[in-house]
Amino acid sequence: MELYKNQTLKIYNTLSGEKETFTPIHEGTIGMYVCGPTVYSNVHLGNVRTFMSFDVIFRYLQHLGYKVRYVRNITDAGHLTDDGDVDNDRFVKQSRLEKLEPMEIVQKYTVDFHKVLDAFNFLPPTIEPTATGHILEQIELTQKLIDKGFAYESNGSVYFDVFAYNQKGLQYGELSNRNIEELFANTRDLDGQSEKKNPQDFALWKNASPAHIMRWNSPWGEGFPGWHLECTAMSTKYLGETFDIHGGGMDLKFPHHECEVAQGKACNGHSPVNFWMHTNMLTMNGLRMSKSTGNYILPMELVTGENTFFEKPFQPNIVRFCFLQAHYRSVLDISNDAMLASEKGYTRLMESYKLIPVLKAGTTSTLDIAAWKQSCYDAMNDDFNTPILIAQLFEGARYINLVNDGKESLTADDIQLLENTISSFLFDVLGISNENSGNSNTTEKLSGVVEMLIGMRNEARANKNFALSDQIRDQLLALGIQLKDGKEGTSFTF
Repeated sequence: MELYKNQTLKIYNTLSGEKETFTPIHEGTIGMYVCGPTVYSNVHLGNVRTFMSFDVIFRYLQHLGYKVRYVRNITDAGHLTDDGDVDNDRFVKQSRLEKLEPMEIVQKYTVDFHKVLDAFNFLPPTIEPTATGHILEQIELTQKLIDKGFAYESNGSVYFDVFAYNQKGLQYGELSNRNIEELFANTRDLDGQSEKKNPQDFALWKNASPAHIMRWNSPWGEGFPGWHLECTAMSTKYLGETFDIHGGGMDLKFPHHECEVAQGKACNGHSPVNFWMHTNMLTMNGLRMSKSTGNYILPMELVTGENTFFEKPFQPNIVRFCFLQAHYRSVLDISNDAMLASEKGYTRLMESYKLIPVLKAGTTSTLDIAAWKQSCYDAMNDDFNTPILIAQLFEGARYINLVNDGKESLTADDIQLLENTISSFLFDVLGISNENSGNSNTTEKLSGVVEMLIGMRNEARANKNFALSDQIRDQLLALGIQLKDGKEGTSFTF
């Protein structure tokens, strides 16, 4: 039986502002769309935090037994910083800066994006569509909005008519809780100063100037798609008119996701998404990360140590462990002290986990491992609460140490359950790379050798050959293997 049938998952829905019990549209299958990178520059650390959160969500849903279609797009065209100025196309600006063709910029930074995510052990999405690969779908969607009276053409560009949308009883601003009527009242005097009917209207298609390189033919002339349209076109194509989960950073809530809600409702007459999920921001040393202020670091600079903010390099596992100690809806602040603390905690957890193969099974269990296992599920079922899960994994580590020290007892079955649970949540769900995954046989052989040396040491002690006994102990210690003599005999750690 699939695990999800015995677990109740609650997810915080931005649309309702509450945690809601999650039930997929189709039993056993989930459609999830996450807004991917705009590939005109290196992926920044805040993006990595967002994508890591949804990587864990993807992993946990799969762990529960769901078949998940995870779509994460690549924005490789049409990302304007200002609807009214095609010269603010980020790809065109970066191509001029680097003296490269726009698609060379796209390729360069798409490769960088994938390399960074691979370094941090991300699972690839099921589908990774690009905006340029779906121009026809975006043109068709734009025409459909015009035909339904929700969009208009102006000087070769097409805009979504927010006022017309609201006049038909729909509510632009519902996702971000903005009062659009107040915005209309405060800005109507500005009407006519641009080709838009109202400042709130957003571009579906932009007319390309003669100098604009990225351009496609359309019924309205040569141009390129607006930023908001691509996600509606691609999510609808691969997940349907209504799907389960849409995610992204909180900075996308308005206007990007608000526009997606409006486009979906205007086209199809119903809400496009059941659950909207948004990750919070990442700060460094208590401040927003910003190139302009110098408080900025690239993801791999944290790994290589090539920066002035951190005293040493940190392995990708340490970075991932640090990030997941904050809930995805909370602000995550990284600092040198925070990274060092995460490294210390991660090392302590892994050292305990490595002790499991040498634990001696008892005839009874004095710890309730089944209840502890459910507490791990309870943490993730509560809106994917990774910091609580990590706290429970440390509790599991405490159990390991107690059993290893002879203070508690576990049966062989419970030791196996403990190991399987930690392994599943630490490696499969949290996505920590298992550095010892290929070394299980080596560990078993090493344990056997150490047990043999302990037997030889015990024999030497029985024969009052304390020099040999001490020599065995000291040489093992020099190799990083510590012997512990207790009432139940000699145990070891390495």
